Amino acid sequence: MKKITQIATVALMAAFIASCADSKKDGTALLDDKKAQLEKLKSERSKTDEEISKLQAELEKLDSNAVSASKIKLVATAPVSIQDFKHYIDLQGHVDAENISYISPRGMGGQVKAVYVKQGQLVRNGQLLLKLDDAIINQQVTAARQQLEGIKTQLAFAKNLYQRQKNLWDQGIGTEVQLITSKTNVESLENQLKAAQEQVQVAIEQQRTTNVYSDVTGIADIVNIKVGEIFQGMTAMGPQIKIVNTSNLKVVSTIPENYLTRVHKGSVVEITIPDANKKITSVLSLISQAIDITNRGFVAEAKIANDPALKPNQSAVLRILDYSAPKAVVIPVNTVQSDETAKYVYLMEKSGNGRTVARKQVVTIGEVYGSSVEIKTGLKEGDQLITEGYQNLYDGQLIGTEAAR
Repeated sequence: MKKITQIATVALMAAFIASCADSKKDGTALLDDKKAQLEKLKSERSKTDEEISKLQAELEKLDSNAVSASKIKLVATAPVSIQDFKHYIDLQGHVDAENISYISPRGMGGQVKAVYVKQGQLVRNGQLLLKLDDAIINQQVTAARQQLEGIKTQLAFAKNLYQRQKNLWDQGIGTEVQLITSKTNVESLENQLKAAQEQVQVAIEQQRTTNVYSDVTGIADIVNIKVGEIFQGMTAMGPQIKIVNTSNLKVVSTIPENYLTRVHKGSVVEITIPDANKKITSVLSLISQAIDITNRGFVAEAKIANDPALKPNQSAVLRILDYSAPKAVVIPVNTVQSDETAKYVYLMEKSGNGRTVARKQVVTIGEVYGSSVEIKTGLKEGDQLITEGYQNLYDGQLIGTEAAR
């Protein structure tokens, strides 16, 4: 019985293995059939595509107008025009006053006893601004005057004595030494008198320096001084009193040194004051003769008319005209492309068979300003410049416009 069971088991296993082998064989055959069908379809599609291409080519030969819309690239064009071209140097600047006075003491300065001006106040030329401590100088003036009066008294006495000695000498009384001595004493006192008078004048002048006056008419732009402080005129923090004369204004800017040969005195400049909403046309009135070593630029100034709306230090935008070309060919700068040999644009033209195509045109450019470029050679008035859709075009490519579609 056990032996029969073993024989049955072996028989079942053999049948299972045979069944798996047949199944594997059937799967391989199915895969091969699918691959064969795929290759057949690919071959048929390739033949179909070739036939379509041949028919399309034949159709285009028979009918020049029967061009697939998919091959036409839409573009926009504009006629090339002649116009005046101008190039400007765009700069930042500021409004400044032609006459600015930084008030300083005429002497050594001193402690402030009184302030007679406020910031923003209009002051006149010669107006008293400050009074400095004058106690010591007043004493010096008093002492100088007292000394002068003493010498005057001594001189009067000496002159009287000399006159008496001279009268006695004329009468043959007295000695020559007495006469000469009295005369010498008078001359010495006269010299002392002159020196004392000069000393009094010096003391008075020093006394006057304790009064600080404005030397221009204008607005007190800075008043940075109080009673009790020491007035020196200029400190590490800046000027203590600044007077600005706004009757003569100017705009100041720094121009990069690479423009040195392109601007000159008299160059036209368009000035915009954004805060005041003002636009002014002027000319450069001054160009500095030195290059600043820190910013590598040179200073330029343009005078502007007095205007209550304009204040010193206001921001200004300058456009200095440094190049102009009348009747120039001007196109949008973005339409100019370049390769390893030249710069070029694309024009819309008609080909020999009447089709509209893109034609590559080599150009020579001049100055560029903003979105415009001057064309020196390569274009003429009336050429149809492709202004949109010029990217990725090639010479002779079929093109069309929105209106043509």
